Amino acid sequence: MMRVTLIPLLLACVLPAASAESIKLPHGARLSIDKRGLQLETAGGATRASLPLRARHLDYRSGTALVVDANSERAVAVTVDAAAGTLTARTVLDGAAVAPDAACLYQDTQGLLHAFVVGKDGQAEQWLLPAADDPAAPARLVRKLALPPHSNACLVHDASAALVVSEEDFGAWAYNAEAEAPPARRALALRKPYGKLAQAPHGLAPAGGGVTLLDGKGKAMQTIALRSDLPPAVIVQPLVQTETMPRMGDAADDPAIWADRQRPGQGRILGTNKKQGLHVYDLQGRQLQMLASGRLNNVDLRQDVLLDGQRYDLAMATQRDENSLVLYTIDAAGTVAEAARFPTPLERIYGICLYQPGTGGVEAFVNDKDGSFLQYRIGRSGGAFTASLVRRFKLGTQPEGCVADDRNGRLFAGEEKRGVWSLDARSTTVAEPRLVLPVGAHLRADVEGMALYHGARASYLVVSSQGSNSYLVTDAAAPHRIVGSFRIGFNTGAGIDGASETDGLDVTSANLGGRFEKGMLVVQDGYKRLPDGAQNFKYVAWDDIARALALP
Repeated sequence: MMRVTLIPLLLACVLPAASAESIKLPHGARLSIDKRGLQLETAGGATRASLPLRARHLDYRSGTALVVDANSERAVAVTVDAAAGTLTARTVLDGAAVAPDAACLYQDTQGLLHAFVVGKDGQAEQWLLPAADDPAAPARLVRKLALPPHSNACLVHDASAALVVSEEDFGAWAYNAEAEAPPARRALALRKPYGKLAQAPHGLAPAGGGVTLLDGKGKAMQTIALRSDLPPAVIVQPLVQTETMPRMGDAADDPAIWADRQRPGQGRILGTNKKQGLHVYDLQGRQLQMLASGRLNNVDLRQDVLLDGQRYDLAMATQRDENSLVLYTIDAAGTVAEAARFPTPLERIYGICLYQPGTGGVEAFVNDKDGSFLQYRIGRSGGAFTASLVRRFKLGTQPEGCVADDRNGRLFAGEEKRGVWSLDARSTTVAEPRLVLPVGAHLRADVEGMALYHGARASYLVVSSQGSNSYLVTDAAAPHRIVGSFRIGFNTGAGIDGASETDGLDVTSANLGGRFEKGMLVVQDGYKRLPDGAQNFKYVAWDDIARALALP
């Protein structure tokens, strides 16, 4: 198992507005705010530097302080050099729409520094601050949030990624500070009659393992432990993101990768839109086609398929309005065209994956939300494509993602709440699913997209662990040893956010040119950030994953 290093924290006390705030820095120095502004002082109390402003709220991380200028209604990030005795205002957050009544910092597991600004009316924003070594770079809006009105203090517990806010006359709440995490909140402590507190907290202070609630005099009322139970994972960065879906909400779902064998840089990404149809992107993320095929869910493809004496590149998707299969052809230029539709007896069609048996041709596994799987053989006769049902089997509860190992004749099928099953992919055998990767410490429900990477030295199964916003990598061969887990973080240089709550994914070892020479992973991103927007897909170089997980 890989280890993740937690960044040492220096958190601020957020005290009532009438009180001075101060933070002890390493080597005895101190930061404080009062009516004169932000002060950097020695251990003996002598002022070394001062930044004049009408300051409210103070927070600090790794050489950066955050204060609110009450006159300009802006949050200001300040570089603190205790050794040199200097304070340098480097970033003013343009949160004019918020008019911050509270502000706090957050340093994520990637080491990036974020600022939260919280308005009196409940409007809030999360900003990505520039690195200390690039002070001229602008801050970037990550997302907008809705927090309780009259939130008079905020504090982030970095280790658990919990944004804690104190709601005036009501109590303290915890939200996800991680922008890629799903929106959620929970009550930490509320005043009577909603909870057990005699009075609502007036401020917040860091505790070693959580947060301390403060009363109106700055005295501790209660300390609350905060922790994260997410499995450890390394972080990789996406190199490309696609254009966003034309509609907001849960639209993007599942990608498939088409490789141009003659021109590696001219590959295509097919991505389903659960509200409209099929999108086709180039390797720079630009949309080239949109096929209005209806509400498509999952898509998969196979290349160089021999049918009735001709070779085809074929893709197939599930169509949820008709409970049907939609077959597409892909020509040598990467142009996708709808070729046929096949009805199924399923009532709630869901996931699909394709399989090329060693005997030739192509087959499709399609599932229903009730756990049913149907296996179809795709053919061609009289100038038309055909589909014939060759096998049925069932899992206990709702499946979706699946992937066939053509080399070894195996099918991996995901049961969302239970894990990954393996069974013989051959239609002539009795289906006997075996649970090979159960939901637990490493794999968190829902189990979603999955794909196989066939490398020169080894093959790997990649699974979307939606409950932990991560991706689990195991050996494709039994006993399916877990080789690592990774998350997709921000690529600040390219202005691309991370990926989270991934439904579908695909991976290939084919040469796609440039940074994707050793292959590519494509994932659906459930929450588009930096800034907020409609969903899209992210491209990650396999080289980066292999390096992060020390794969051969």
